[in-house]
Amino acid sequence: MHRTVFTLIARITNNRETAEELTLDVFHDVWRRASTYDAAGGSVVGWIMNQARSRAIDRLRFEQRKKRVNPHPGDPLPAAATSDPHETTDLKEQGDLLRQALTVLTPEERQVIETAFFSELTYDEVAAKLNQPLGTVKTRVRSGLMKLRQALAKTVKEP
Repeated sequence: MHRTVFTLIARITNNRETAEELTLDVFHDVWRRASTYDAAGGSVVGWIMNQARSRAIDRLRFEQRKKRVNPHPGDPLPAAATSDPHETTDLKEQGDLLRQALTVLTPEERQVIETAFFSELTYDEVAAKLNQPLGTVKTRVRSGLMKLRQALAKTVKEP
């Protein structure tokens, strides 16, 4: 199974070292959690491959988050990003539009979305942090994002 798991992870991450690391992590987890396997949920191979896929996707998301975050939070933004007054004005207007759009959310949707996106947590981590079922967290994020899309689409269309 290790070759199949490694190949899947390598294809998803496009990185051999990451694939090696995650393959070890997957099989360590399989060993630790073998007692939780439920045959009614599918085959052992499917269970293992699902864990491998999830790990690989989580790693990609983590790497993407690292690229978006300012590596030196105390430092100001680079001068090129803030030197254009028109760009600064546009960013302020976008921020104002987003704050206005956030008012359409229920308090529960807003809490879940802020926890997930501003704290950069996975849905599982949000569920644990807020002591809520995973399905509830996913539903609130989905409905909240849909409301935000609709609210922002209205403000963009209206001059």
